[in-house]
This record gives sequence, structure tokens and C-alpha cells, in this order.
Amino acid sequence: MDFDRRSFLQFLMSLSPAAALDWDSMPVGDRREAESDSFDAIIIGSGLGGLSCAAAFARQGFKALVLEQHDKPGGYATTFRRPGGFVFDVSLHSTSVGERDGVHNLIPGFPEIRDVTFTPHPDLYRAIFPDYDFRVPQRNIGAYVNWLNAQFPDEREGIEETFKLMAGLADEIGRLSQAQGKVEMSRFPKEFPYLVKAYRFTWGQLTDAHLKSPKLRAIISALWPYFGLPPSKLSAIYYGMPTYGYLRAGGYYPIGKSQKISDAFAGYIRSRGGQVLLRTRVERILVKDGTAHGVRTADGKEYKAKVVVSNASAQETFRRLLEDGESLREYLTRLDRLSVSLSCFQVFLGLKKDLVRKLGIKDTEIFVYPKYDHEAGYRAAVAADVESGFFGVTLYDNLYEGYSPKGKDTVNVICLQGFDHWEKYERDYRAGRKKAYRAEKERLANILIQQVEKALLPGLSDAIQVKEIGSPLTNLRYTSNHRGAIYGWDQTLDNSGPRRLPHSTPIKNLYLAGAWTTPGHGYGGVLYSGLSCFAEIMKAWS
Repeated sequence: MDFDRRSFLQFLMSLSPAAALDWDSMPVGDRREAESDSFDAIIIGSGLGGLSCAAAFARQGFKALVLEQHDKPGGYATTFRRPGGFVFDVSLHSTSVGERDGVHNLIPGFPEIRDVTFTPHPDLYRAIFPDYDFRVPQRNIGAYVNWLNAQFPDEREGIEETFKLMAGLADEIGRLSQAQGKVEMSRFPKEFPYLVKAYRFTWGQLTDAHLKSPKLRAIISALWPYFGLPPSKLSAIYYGMPTYGYLRAGGYYPIGKSQKISDAFAGYIRSRGGQVLLRTRVERILVKDGTAHGVRTADGKEYKAKVVVSNASAQETFRRLLEDGESLREYLTRLDRLSVSLSCFQVFLGLKKDLVRKLGIKDTEIFVYPKYDHEAGYRAAVAADVESGFFGVTLYDNLYEGYSPKGKDTVNVICLQGFDHWEKYERDYRAGRKKAYRAEKERLANILIQQVEKALLPGLSDAIQVKEIGSPLTNLRYTSNHRGAIYGWDQTLDNSGPRRLPHSTPIKNLYLAGAWTTPGHGYGGVLYSGLSCFAEIMKAWS
């Protein structure tokens, strides 16, 4: 093997499921009453990565404090209300969850949390291309492969090899997880051939090697927006393994929207002696002799802890919350070399009538691609060219009764988007001068509405009762994520696995959890990031 074995193994283990953590081997706190401003752990930010980390501390009997600048926990896993009884979900579309006693309510790593139930999508997703309009079935990979074979009969062998690769990646990661990474490296190439094969390649390189038709490659790569990079830039393992898992396990959505998940975590933390303080902005991480020992909030209050975990972006953590000391110079240079993921542009619509049911549409997750060239679609997203790019539409009134007020619909339109287009508005936006900004976001939103109306929902414009628009600047405002990023760092070959920022930092007792560190973004990714960060701290405390 012509790569660093230890780094390779670390990379693979970063993909292991949360259930692989050995909780019984970890230290246990005594839940004793400490000083009101003194904690075992302080977590900055309440995204799902921060919440899962804090919940792990609470689970093991340690006193955890979560500090969140927003008025609700969850980061991107939150909701907001608008007149007319509409409640909009900020980001979560679909995820895979565990089943318990016939009910899908098992949040990875936390079997004790039982108050969030997930409902399955009727189909995994629907994709609309110029010549193809198809639905990928839930938990039925064979049916999907049969459809692909029927559409592209000359590509049967390549289709088989592609899915064999994806299945092999998923299987080998599972076996590696069960072995807790304890494998004989000399036998690794023979026992884990798919991982070795895919390690150094992009998803585009692997599909190019197996599939001849550009249309087929585009269809199989239709979920690339979930990862924020086109096939030519995206790590093969980071597309192949989770996509196969998604096809196999199915897609689900929480009844009560994503806020239900975040509230459940916050309640779990509080019920075990922790605290979750909202509307509390951290202004400084307190460091003495190279060691973090607490934080100071915007109101001047200081909290002390044995360890500080930042769920804020890496740039926010090291550029704003810490003083720029000489000891951080090399680390900051590394941050500047890493590429930041795209942000997104969203149009949240509340309809005054049940247009979706009237039109007879049963879908929930829909991707619309005006062309087969995902590379061009990515360039359009970077440039905020909504006229040429792809977009997604969610129709969650088809998921369960009561999603919207009776007789009405909720529609979300989303596309990935770069930050550069909005940078010229940032200074005025922060100062409250938003006239030009609002005009531009209205322009882009109206283009997207017209596209949805033409492709999917005739009569949409006349049915709108409520319209709310979120831009990359909106994401920046509410999450403080650098450039409004929704996926942290890009999952390129040079920016993933062992090359991704670790949980530990140059500051002793300061750690990172969330999309900006290992393993990466997504509901499952950030939940496990918080858990693996906790596990790393426990190892240091053992």
C-alpha cells in the first residue's frame, strides 16, 4: 500500500457509525453539584454536532453547558414561524434512522431519546432531467438498478460494477467498525479491496471508469447536491458509501420537523444536569498558558470548564473567539488553504390552498436538473446563476397530516449557492441597510418560483400567501458559519478523511465538533462528529 497506513485507518474509522463507541469503557462523572459558573465541559453552539457532544457528556454524568447565540437550539436543524400558521423547516430534508420495535425513532448513539418519530418518504426521491423523470424507490436498490438497466441496456456491466463498488464500500466500512479498527494492515488490501480502490479517487473518476453514457453518469450522481460538490471534485468514498446506505436504509423525516430533534437533545441534556442557554453569544474563549479554561459571553459573564468544545465554524473559532497569537499562525495558514463549501438560497412558500393535492402530486423530495452536466450545474451554483442551475423542491404535506394549516401547503425551493455574489451586500446588510439586498433576493426568488411553476406546480404564483427568502447572508447571520457555508469544508480528496481538521486543536483542552471537523457534514455526520469528539476527550481523561 503506497499511503500512510495510520492515516488511512484513521480516515476509514472516521466513517464508522456512532453505535461503534464503547460507552462502558469511558470515564463516568459523579453529577455532583458544582459552582453555578463551573462545568466539566462548555460547548459553544447548539448545532446537532454540539448538542450530541453535550448530550454525551450528560449521559456519562458530566456537567455540560451549551451556549447558543440564537433563541432556539439546533443550528440548521431549526424551524421558524410566519403568519397564517406556517412553520418552515430551515434545512433538514431527509435522513436515515434506526428502527426500534417497528418504529423509526432511534437517533444514532442515543437510544434513550424516544420522543422523536420519523416518517418515511413515499419514494426516496424524484429526479427530473431533460429526457428522464423518475422516482427512486425506498429501500429497494434492486428495483432502481433494474430501471437503470432498462434505460441503458448497453451499460449493464458498468451499472453492476458501480453498485458493487458502492455496496463493497458500505460493507467494508461496517466490518471495519465492528473490528474497532483492529485489523492486520498487511492483509488490508485483500480483505478491504473496495476501500483501497476508492481511497484516492473522486466519484467522477470512478463513474467515468465504469459508465460510458454521460446521461447515465449524471443520473447515478443525482444526489451530489447533498454533498455540495460535483463528481469531479467529490471524494468517491464520501459519495459512494453514504449514498448506498441511503438507498438501502431509506429516507425519513421527523414528525414535528427538525426542531423536534434539537429540542429533544436540549431536553435530554437538561434532564441530566446540564444547561442549554439561548440568546447567549460567546465573545471570547479564555486561554491561559496555551490551555483553554472557559469562555466569556457578550454580557461579560465568565464560565469555567475542564474542556471547551466549539461547534462554531473553525474560522469563527480561531479568527474571532481567540486572540491571534503567534502560536496559531501555522494553524490559521492551514485554515486559509482549505476550501469552504457552498451556501444555499431558499424560498419558503406558504400556499393559501392545497395546490399539491389538487395537482395530484405525491412526491416529497424532487430534484430538477435542466441539463446532464453536473459540472456546469456546480459552476452555476457558485455564480448564483439560478436561471441555469438545478434546484430542489420539497412538498412535505405529502409526508403527514398537519404539516401545514388545513387546506394549505408548504413548499420549499432550494439551490446551492456561492457566497461571492452576496459579498458586495454584506457591509450594508450588517448595518441594516438592506434595500439593494432585498431587491436582489426577490429577483432570484421570483426566477426560481417561475421555474418551479413551469416544471412542476402550475398555478404556484397565484397560490402564494407567505413568502420568505433565505440567502447565504441569512445563513451567515444566524449561524456565523464562514461564508454562510452549509457543509463546512468541501469534501474534496485533499480536504477529507485524515486531511480534514481533527477534533483537537493547537490549544490544549479546546476541541472542534461539527461539519468543520471529522467526518463532515450532514445529519448523521455531525451527530457522529459530536460523539467522536467526546470519545477523544474521554480518552484524554482516562
